[in-house]
Amino acid sequence: MTKKMKLILPYPPSVNSYWGFKGSHRFLTIKAREFKANCLVAYKQLQQLGFGAARLEVHIELYPPDRRKRDIDNGIKSLLDSLCQAGIFDDDSQIDSLHIVRKELFKKGKCIVTIQNIHFDS
Repeated sequence: MTKKMKLILPYPPSVNSYWGFKGSHRFLTIKAREFKANCLVAYKQLQQLGFGAARLEVHIELYPPDRRKRDIDNGIKSLLDSLCQAGIFDDDSQIDSLHIVRKELFKKGKCIVTIQNIHFDS
């Protein structure tokens, strides 16, 4: 049975703004902690069970907040890690298909993530 989940989230923080450093100590920035909290809240509002260890297909629509140049993949690692830590799936290594699309501008930005399990034919 195919299971599907759709989340509407803020625009994900870039890798550059996700981690802070103090000497050799690495920590999550305030922006990263806020994004992780938003992922958890969005997931809990769905009132659906996560995917556990299932093989996954993920479709991401990115709606940038402004016209600045951005690499399309710069916030994907932080997004997937946040979804994993929210309990939606066990590990981002479960993702066998990842599709990312940049869409039109959206005030303050947003990200729409659709996740579904994959069934392989034997």
